[in-house]
Amino acid sequence: MSETLVDILRRRAAEQPDDRAYVFVSDKGEEEAALTYAELFARSEAVAARLTAHADRGDRALLLFPAGLDFLIGFFACLRAGVVAVPMMLPRRQSARDASASIVADCGPRLALTGSALLTGVRADLPQRIPGLDWLAVDEIAPDMRADAGPLPGPADIAFLQYTSGSTSAPKGVVVSHANLIANSQMIHLMCDTSPTSPFATWIPLYHDMGLILNALQAVYIGAFCVLLAPVTFMQRPMTWLRAISDYRAEIAGGPNFAFDLCNARIRPELMTGIDLSSWRVAFVGGEPVRAETMDRFIENFRPFGFPPPTLRPGYGMAEATLLLSGTAPGTGPIVRPVSRSALQHDRIEAPQNERDVQRCVAVGRGTVGGRVAIVDPETRRRLPPDRIGEAWIAGPHVARGYWRNPEATEETFGGLIEGEDGTRWLRTGDLAFTDAAGELYITGRIKDVVIIRGVNHYPQDIEETVQDCHPALQRHGGAAFGAVDDKGEERLVIVQEVERTERRNIVPTELIGQIREAVTAEHDVAPWRIVLIRPGTLPKTTSGKIQRSLTRQMWQDGTLAEL
Repeated sequence: MSETLVDILRRRAAEQPDDRAYVFVSDKGEEEAALTYAELFARSEAVAARLTAHADRGDRALLLFPAGLDFLIGFFACLRAGVVAVPMMLPRRQSARDASASIVADCGPRLALTGSALLTGVRADLPQRIPGLDWLAVDEIAPDMRADAGPLPGPADIAFLQYTSGSTSAPKGVVVSHANLIANSQMIHLMCDTSPTSPFATWIPLYHDMGLILNALQAVYIGAFCVLLAPVTFMQRPMTWLRAISDYRAEIAGGPNFAFDLCNARIRPELMTGIDLSSWRVAFVGGEPVRAETMDRFIENFRPFGFPPPTLRPGYGMAEATLLLSGTAPGTGPIVRPVSRSALQHDRIEAPQNERDVQRCVAVGRGTVGGRVAIVDPETRRRLPPDRIGEAWIAGPHVARGYWRNPEATEETFGGLIEGEDGTRWLRTGDLAFTDAAGELYITGRIKDVVIIRGVNHYPQDIEETVQDCHPALQRHGGAAFGAVDDKGEERLVIVQEVERTERRNIVPTELIGQIREAVTAEHDVAPWRIVLIRPGTLPKTTSGKIQRSLTRQMWQDGTLAEL
């Protein structure tokens, strides 16, 4: 495995020059742009040659693009030129929660790549927002402007910096090498059984590792093609994604749990006319807790349109391991295990005592081929047997080398040593998990997010789901549960929850708060100390949609939440 993605793209351009690599589809489902492998190679080579005139090998380049194909030209150009790509969400115009400033300060970029329409149009403010950089519009560099882009990169060279979502801390730049990319691409290929005849269809942003690596780069790795939609298109009209899967006979498509929830919420018979989902072979679900109820509803809603239930494939990944850590085996479908909720609160895995005690845990598969997974007691650092909750630790060639210029955080996260075993350095994920006797992995929560009240563990995602199920006015994926210390020094439960925009005038807040309190107390045997209702769209989230519970706690303490 001495090749890099640069070598693979060169080979694709030589062997299948006229095959389409990427297609971008508009919000109306029409093709707006396409790139063949030959075109992608020629244009990225031309941009790479221009990069060498503006930056040295190892310099960082921000990738700041709207939805479209120019991002991929810029990304492959950086790989070719030895410039370290830094994919980024476009900075928000006015937001106290925008992470772009901390990312720029951390990586110290030399230049920024973008599109001419952005620089001269709606975001002409970018050079002033991020001063001191050379700005290159990749669409203004003609493919015949090629020149020598320098030596080809090697496996040990840095490919790009993937900044973490910042769901529990400030974003950190994960240093992903070319070797990491190839190793994880091979793992994805084996886990998803991808092939050159396996089209992809994705709406996930390319600055997010799931959108970039599992979709766009995997397509090049195997020689397939990838259909892309703008994230806003999916958020506003999720059926457009399903129609693209149908029209292009896509086999690989997926996203976070909330994407399947959104499809469930927006399905209408008239919107599904002509949609056939029978080609869909791998519907990966990951990036946040996977809900059995979400998958049940999705199967029920979309089986009449050809969706095969075994297609749903829960998985687990994180930037620190390039992307994929584990995934469900082909053809098995979701594996759901009922466990005791009360035992889970005390870090035990037992059979439910009755129907009210059932917690449905979804397996996220087994470790990747070539990777290893261990469940470790985070205090003693000893390996735990099946059905014991501990921290998930990962080892393998896909694990990145560390965080950019942050040796302390690198040692803490990437330097795990299991007591009594060899000197293998493990990636500490920060996620609580357990395995069953067959080796299936189940994620139960984040160590930093668990609320401990009188010695009992309460997982915030479970409380948030109870809240959002208790009344239709409460926004799904719009709540945060966390612990806070009261005046007596005791840990108490706080709940912050968005209200649906269309319901704001139809609710009585005190009655709704009472209903939330009653539901949580009955379901989880803990009474919320404070319940705060906030305006829709104001809950702090990462660029990938993960809830930032620690930031929500801080805003609640500071009194800066947008309360109703």
